[in-house]
Amino acid sequence: MTGAARQVRSLTKGGRDCRRLISSRLSGRQLQWWSPRRPSPARPLGCLPGSSVRLPALPQPRGQAVVRRLLSNLVKQPVGCWTVMMSLESVPPKYAQLVQTLQRRIEAGDYPPGTLLPSENQLIQEFSVSRPTVVAALRVLREQGWIESQQGKGRFVRGRPAMASVEQKRPGQAYLTTPENDTTGDVVEVGAVTAPNRVGVLLDVSPKSKVFVRRRLIVRDAEPTELVSLWLPLDLSGGTDLTSGEPLRQGLREHLQARKGVRFDHIVEQITARMPSADEARQLGMPKNIPLLAVFGAVRDASGRPLAVVEVLLPANRHELEDAYPIT
Repeated sequence: MTGAARQVRSLTKGGRDCRRLISSRLSGRQLQWWSPRRPSPARPLGCLPGSSVRLPALPQPRGQAVVRRLLSNLVKQPVGCWTVMMSLESVPPKYAQLVQTLQRRIEAGDYPPGTLLPSENQLIQEFSVSRPTVVAALRVLREQGWIESQQGKGRFVRGRPAMASVEQKRPGQAYLTTPENDTTGDVVEVGAVTAPNRVGVLLDVSPKSKVFVRRRLIVRDAEPTELVSLWLPLDLSGGTDLTSGEPLRQGLREHLQARKGVRFDHIVEQITARMPSADEARQLGMPKNIPLLAVFGAVRDASGRPLAVVEVLLPANRHELEDAYPIT
């Protein structure tokens, strides 16, 4: 059985054991037949891979009925075993999957605004889940503003929340999580430099200390649009690919967590305005009399320790910053 990224669960030949595993979890799974053979050093399990079949991914309860009939035929195979190939990738909890399904139905108009959402019992029967799973999913939908509860009447659909329609990553967060090669641009500077005053304060380093900077000029529609700089303490830059002049295939957050073991917890964001330097005006192709919007995202761990600073410089005549937040 190959692939470190896969987990194998054996289904023995016994039909009763096999049918016991019939559930919505098997819908859409890949089954692999393994034939017995004499064990050898190369194959200590003594099995050879044979035919494989993918179970149909069908809605419940019809999907379970089809899977049940198919598995009943599969267990009639000669001596051997079937295995279910299950990905080790993180699978959302059942309540989260139910939340996503109900959100898609609301957006598609299956549950129009103002209509009554199916009851808990109806959702339990349709999705073959437990009551706590349904209750948890409905709580999330209510807290996010997709539905509202009315005492004695039930839960009514409100529609897609206005906040969800404008929600997007903030500038600092976007550059930390998005792989560099997903955006067009050039690395224009990497190396150790003296920390600017604001960066030094945000990184909590001594004045005139050396820090590491990785700066990229982002281009959109063949026009330079922003300068993005990642500032790090020197000890965090060692042993990484941040000194490379090539775009990273990972987001900065993912790369630093994998190489240095640091865990980003939150960002403190500051927005200021200033006039560009001569080099900044030249790189961004902007007049010197147009101000810059400077967005600083100070990245910290759970204890509040500074880990990095993301600086995004935006020509004020080409950008506007929009935010949305609930009134509580």
